[in-house]
Amino acid sequence: SLSYLRDNILYNKDDLLREEAVPDVYKIFDRIVETVPAGSNNLIFTPWLIGERSPVDDATIRGGLYNLSYEMSREHIIRAIFEGVAYNVKWLLSVIENFIRKWVIKERGLSKNSIVMPELNIIGGGAQSDIWCQIFADVLDRKIKQVRDPIQTNARGAAYIAAVSLGYLKWDEIRNCCEISNVFTPNPENRSVYDKLFKEYLNIYKIMGKTYKRLNIPLVRESGGEVKYDG
Repeated sequence: SLSYLRDNILYNKDDLLREEAVPDVYKIFDRIVETVPAGSNNLIFTPWLIGERSPVDDATIRGGLYNLSYEMSREHIIRAIFEGVAYNVKWLLSVIENFIRKWVIKERGLSKNSIVMPELNIIGGGAQSDIWCQIFADVLDRKIKQVRDPIQTNARGAAYIAAVSLGYLKWDEIRNCCEISNVFTPNPENRSVYDKLFKEYLNIYKIMGKTYKRLNIPLVRESGGEVKYDG
């Protein structure tokens, strides 16, 4: 979503922008997002730019900005994009937790309402952003552990698996190889804002799913994709 914002909106190579090189804007995004209140004035971004695979398998849905008003600026849009990705992760996380809950409850003796995963490690390019890590903590309502050098975690993970296969490591030793650079805890002041907006985020899919299907089924079929709608 941030690459789309950079390459197609802010620095699209058209008559409005003639520079050859696109600057490294991600740190600028971080500074801007920090100045906008949580919830982006109730602006919601859906990051389904190429459809979605999880938690719903729907090739027809598309991204969008909802509740955009005249008094908002691109600062609100940028923060809404950060938050929209976090809403989608929360949606997926709820499905994953429900799937594994029965085994975790039995193993740990938890209640049905217990949080299955109270802490999450964050990796990838977005994990380099402190403000995005904080947004994830607030939206997901749990601690977010920022893995050190998050870009190369997939390669390191593959190496750890190989090390286990070769007898250099045991499975329970891998967690000791994962270095954490920072831990972000949920800000309780943002709880009600994000809970409200997440409910509306889910409503957008329920309400707009059929519209996206009507608009995009011909395009999806033309590209050879399979059309599904879980509404």
